[in-house]
Amino acid sequence: MVNTISHGAVTHVGVGLVFGLIITVMIYAFGHISGAHFNPAVTLAFVLTRHFPVRQLVGYWTAQFLGATLAAGCLWLLFGDVTHLGTTLPSGPGGAWQSFGLETFLTFFLMIVIMAMATDTRAVGQAAALAIGATVGVEALFAGPICGASMNPARSFGPALMSWTWTEQWVYFAGPFLGAIAGAFVYRWLREAGMGSGTTQHKEKEGAPTTFTEEIHD
Repeated sequence: MVNTISHGAVTHVGVGLVFGLIITVMIYAFGHISGAHFNPAVTLAFVLTRHFPVRQLVGYWTAQFLGATLAAGCLWLLFGDVTHLGTTLPSGPGGAWQSFGLETFLTFFLMIVIMAMATDTRAVGQAAALAIGATVGVEALFAGPICGASMNPARSFGPALMSWTWTEQWVYFAGPFLGAIAGAFVYRWLREAGMGSGTTQHKEKEGAPTTFTEEIHD
């Protein structure tokens, strides 16, 4: 939105950096409080792989979608309905299905990184926010112009609701949910395969809400 208002002063690279840096900062700020769960797709993937209690899923989803809607409302008050409040829309030549494929793969690789940093004690906890933020930033840089690089159903839902722009929004629910679930199970399979080979030994965290910075406080 600001890039549009400023006639491109922020630039696409700047937008990608903002995507990644804000995630990094928010994980450091809230990781020790709530687990820094900003993404409903990631939260569901943690539930399915037994890294998050299912009884808390609805509460977290409510907070995530409500927070995204309130944030979009703040943008509307500050800037008006510029670029549909940043609603993610397919922009590539391949249309909705191309964007669906990109959103699925982007979220898949993001979930691989999150699983490594948040559930595997072999990863360095202090680096979790940097690794996850860098992944978001890099993916936004190369895929943002095509699909918007949402990777987060709540991030897409808030602006879509407040601007009432529902064009191809199924892409930003189906893609991230599918990618996150697939990424979580693939990483778990890779970890179990490593254990079976006898080449590594490690402890897996299960049960409690997964926190991206919890290794710092262990």
